[in-house]
Amino acid sequence: MIHGWPDTYRLWDSTVQALKQRFRCVRFTLPGYDLAKPARATSLLQMTALIADIVEAVSPSQPVTLVLHDWGCIFGYEFATRHPERVARIVAVDIGDYNSAAYLRSLSLEAKALVFAYQFWLAVAWTVGGAIGDAMTRWMARKSGCHASAAAIGRQMNYPYAMMWFGTLGGFGGAAQVSHACPMLFIYGRHKPFMFQSGKWLARLAARPGCAVQPFPTGHWVMAQQPDAFNQCVCKWLTGQPATVDAAK
Repeated sequence: MIHGWPDTYRLWDSTVQALKQRFRCVRFTLPGYDLAKPARATSLLQMTALIADIVEAVSPSQPVTLVLHDWGCIFGYEFATRHPERVARIVAVDIGDYNSAAYLRSLSLEAKALVFAYQFWLAVAWTVGGAIGDAMTRWMARKSGCHASAAAIGRQMNYPYAMMWFGTLGGFGGAAQVSHACPMLFIYGRHKPFMFQSGKWLARLAARPGCAVQPFPTGHWVMAQQPDAFNQCVCKWLTGQPATVDAAK
C-alpha cells in the first residue's frame, strides 16, 4: 500500500482493518513524509528501487498486489513497469494516465490552470522551505480537502512537485506511460474540479478482461470520505467479485 501527498501510511488504517483477515497488508511512509525524521527527497529511480527492496523483503517468492493513491500511483506504476513479474494486480485510486497526451487533451484550459496553480505552489513551498514553506503547504492541503492533520503536514513532502515542475532529482521525464498488462481496479472520485485520467484511458481499462472501474461521489481522498464503501469495493474485487458498490451520493 503506497500513499501520496500529504499523507503517511496511516491513510490505509481502515483498509487494513477491512482486509487483514484475508490478506497480508504491508505499508510504509514515503521517504521524507514523516516529519519526525529529516527531509529526504527521493528520485523516481530511487523510489522504485526502494519499493523493489520492500517487495523482495515481504514477498520474495510471489508477486504482490499494489494498492496506490496519488503520488503512490505514479511511483507504483513505474515500479510495475520496471518489474512486471513482481506485480500480480493493481488497485489504483484517483490517478490514471497522468502523463499521456490523451490526458493533456482532456483538460480544459481552466483545469490546466488549476493543476498548474496547486502543483507549482507546492513546488515553490518546497524550494522556499522553513516555516513559510510549511505554512504554504498546510494552506494548500486545507484548500484541497485533505483529511490529514495539519500538524503532520510540511513542505518536505512536496519534493515530487519540485521534481514535476523544476526537474529536481531528474524529474519525471523518464517515467513510463501508464499501461499495464496485469488486472487493475481503478477507483476515482467524481466530485473534483478536474480529473486525473482521460476518458479514453478509462474506457479502455473498463473494457479489459479482469479490470474494473468504479467511480465514487467523493473528492480525491475516496478512502477517507467513504471508507466503508471503498473498503467493500476493494475487498470484493480482490476476492473475485464484481467491484460495484452502492456508494452514498
